[in-house]
Amino acid sequence: MTIDVNASADWRAEVIQDFARSELFERTFHEGMELVEETAGYLDGAGRQMSKSLSRNGALAYASESMRLTTRLMQVASWLLVQRAVREGDMAPHAACEDRYRLNAEDARHETDGGADELPMELLELVDRAERLYDRVRHLDRRMYVEHAIEAGPHPVLSQLDRLKQAFGS
Repeated sequence: MTIDVNASADWRAEVIQDFARSELFERTFHEGMELVEETAGYLDGAGRQMSKSLSRNGALAYASESMRLTTRLMQVASWLLVQRAVREGDMAPHAACEDRYRLNAEDARHETDGGADELPMELLELVDRAERLYDRVRHLDRRMYVEHAIEAGPHPVLSQLDRLKQAFGS
C-alpha cells in the first residue's frame, strides 16, 4: 500500500476549509462572540455590582470563577478567529494546524472553594454556557486537528481509493 502524504495533507486542508465555510462554523462563531460580549457586559455591569455585596469568601469565589470564565471564552474566541482567518484566506489551513492554535489540553474545571454558594445565578449560567461551548469547540478542534495529526496514514477513504487504483491498475 502506498501512503501519499500529500494527499493526506490536501485532504486535511480541505476538511479545515470546508468547516470554516460551513453553517456549523457560522452558528458556532456567532454564538461564541455573542457569549463573549454578553459575559463582558455582565462582568462590567450587573456582575460587578453584585460582587460588591458578597462576603469575602463569596467575592474570592466570584473573582476566581469570572477569571476562569474569561479565560475559557478567550480560548474559544481565539480558536474561532483562527478558523475565520482560514475561511477568509488570511491564514493557510496548514498554519492553523500549529499547536499554538489548539485549545489548551488541560481541563480547568474544578470545584470552587468556599463562597461558591453565594455566586450569582447569572454568573453560574454564563459559566455553564461557556463550558458547553468550550466542550463543543474542543471536540471540533480534536476532530479536525489533533486526531488527524495522530493518524499514521491518510484518511481511510483515500487509503481505500489507493487500494482500488492498485487493484484495477489505474
